[in-house]
Amino acid sequence: MADADRSRPLRIGVIVFPGSNCDTDAGNAWTELGLGEAVYLWHQETDLKGVDALLLPGGFSYGDALRAGAIARFAPIMNEVVAFAADGGVVAAICNGFQIACEAGLLPGALARNENLRFVSRFVSQRVENNETLFTRRYSQGEVIRIPVAHGEGRYVCDDATYERLVAENRIVFRYADDNPNGSRNDVAGIVGGPRNNVLGMMPHPERAVRSLNGFSDGARFFRSIADTLIEHTAPALR
Repeated sequence: MADADRSRPLRIGVIVFPGSNCDTDAGNAWTELGLGEAVYLWHQETDLKGVDALLLPGGFSYGDALRAGAIARFAPIMNEVVAFAADGGVVAAICNGFQIACEAGLLPGALARNENLRFVSRFVSQRVENNETLFTRRYSQGEVIRIPVAHGEGRYVCDDATYERLVAENRIVFRYADDNPNGSRNDVAGIVGGPRNNVLGMMPHPERAVRSLNGFSDGARFFRSIADTLIEHTAPALR
């Protein structure tokens, strides 16, 4: 695949489902940080419009009918998202996006109801377990950052074999540091997968923590890490 065209800004595609409510926040984080353009892609589209990376945002796609992400997985655009990821394209799946990514088979495991059966919305501390991924390269190994959560089905679950594989392959990138808000297995807050660990799923919302003005900007380095990778490698696939 040809080198990314540096004559234009980096373009991140934000998938919009009925019920998405963090799509604009995610797109604004990208543009306000000066990283490039945000292209909003409606769930019924089948053209990714040549974007360099994709973001599955938070929200309540299709009203979380059946279970979170279960219907969104069958949206027409998801065929393109799966193919993009299989070719090494960068996909960041946040909150509801993480749920959708698991439902679509992009990542292992599932997100279940919070252990206390209550919706949780607050800042939490999470530790960077692996700073060598394309999503975490601007963080320090073991660094504890503050990112907000807002979910009712954020408890990461998987079987023992899957968990052991995630640990062995260093694919757990974030863990809740001192306050597990949902009962997630072994405090897992974010994982990577895909052919080149090019797909990330996380429950906390980095797009809500990018402005130093409000005192919380740890999420900015998440987006800057993605941009660094896109600039260094061919796009949309990492070769």
